[in-house]
Amino acid sequence: MNRAFFESLPFPGLLADVVLVIHALFVAFVIGGQLAVLIGWVRGWDWVRNLWFRGIHLVLIVYIVVQTWLGKLCPLTVWEGELRRAAGQTYHDQGFIGYWLGELLYLDLPWWVFIVVYTAFGTLVTFSWVHFPPRWRRKNR
Repeated sequence: MNRAFFESLPFPGLLADVVLVIHALFVAFVIGGQLAVLIGWVRGWDWVRNLWFRGIHLVLIVYIVVQTWLGKLCPLTVWEGELRRAAGQTYHDQGFIGYWLGELLYLDLPWWVFIVVYTAFGTLVTFSWVHFPPRWRRKNR
């Protein structure tokens, strides 16, 4: 999408906030989902073996790792930035919640740190998939 597209959208600042919240929810799903899988593995929770849950979780982390290895930013990061630019906002022109969500999401670290962390997390997700696989069918009761 080009800049003209983002500039043509109504309320780009509000849309940037919406994208930021969606981004935070994705991050919470990826991290919280893996935490739930690990806890569920130990505690015997059947719901963490749901194929849809685990499949979506795996696809998201694979996408994140591949994007990072390719040196690409997450599209949600790019979209939020373009929307903020279209709104004439800087990073600090956000509200309280938006500011702190941004502080949690956008860490100022060298790129190699993200590659290492995302790859390690992706490895953990893959390990969980192999050693605590999802159920392909629901158990008959």
